[in-house]
Amino acid sequence: MSDVIDIVAASPADEAAFEAEGGQYPAEPTEASKAIAALGLTRMSLQELKEKSPADLLAFAEQFDIENANAMRKQDMMFAILKVSAEEGVEIFGSGTLEVVQDGFGFLRSPEANYLPGPDDIYVSPSQIRRFGLRTGDTVDGGIRAPREGERYFALTKVDQINFENPDNVRHKVHFDNLTPLYPEERMTMEIDDPTLKDRSGRVIDIVAPLGKGQRCLIVSPPRVGKTVMLQNIAKSIAANHPNS
Repeated sequence: MSDVIDIVAASPADEAAFEAEGGQYPAEPTEASKAIAALGLTRMSLQELKEKSPADLLAFAEQFDIENANAMRKQDMMFAILKVSAEEGVEIFGSGTLEVVQDGFGFLRSPEANYLPGPDDIYVSPSQIRRFGLRTGDTVDGGIRAPREGERYFALTKVDQINFENPDNVRHKVHFDNLTPLYPEERMTMEIDDPTLKDRSGRVIDIVAPLGKGQRCLIVSPPRVGKTVMLQNIAKSIAANHPNS
C-alpha cells in the first residue's frame, strides 16, 4: 500500500513572503513583537519608563522577554526594553538636559539620576549641537534610535523641542551673556504694618539691605542663626505687601 501525498500550490501571498525573506519563510514572531502588537505600541517614551515603579518596570520587561530582567538595575532594564522596541520598529522618544563635553559632542542627562552619567543617557552629535546652537543646560526633546554595533548609547536623531519651545524660535534668541541688564526700578517693602508682630526682621532689611523687584539676594551666616526664619518672613512680607509679584 503506497502513501498518497497531496501537493498544494502556494498562494501568491505566500510566494511574495517567501521572496521577501530571501527565499526563506518568515520567522516566527518574537515575544517582544507579540507584546508590542498586544499593547498596540507605535511609539515609546523614555520618560514613561522612568516614571514606572521597579515592580511595574520588571513586569513590563518580562512581557518583552528580556533575559535576566530581575537581576538588572532599573537603568539597564529600561535600556534593554528600549533597544528591543527599537529593533521591532517602535518609534522611541527621549528628553534630557544637555551636557557638552570637551570633544564637541554631548549627552542628554536625566534629572532622575541627578544629571550623572548613566546607561540611559542619549548621545548628541557635534553637528546637531552646532546646527541648533545647543549649550550645556538646554533641555532637549526628540526622537532617538537604538545603539548600533559597537555603540553604547542611544543617539538623538531628531530635535522636536529645545527648552520646551520650537527649535526655530530658540535659534534666533540672543545669548544670555549679550542681554542688556535691567536694574530694579520698584522697591519691595519688607516691613508689615501690623503692630501685633514681634519679629522686626523685615524692618531691618528695609533699612540695611533694601530689596527691589528683579533682584537676587544671598543670606550668608553661620548655621542655626535663623536664615530659614528670615526667608519665611521675606515670603510673608511679599505675600502681604506685594500680592501680585
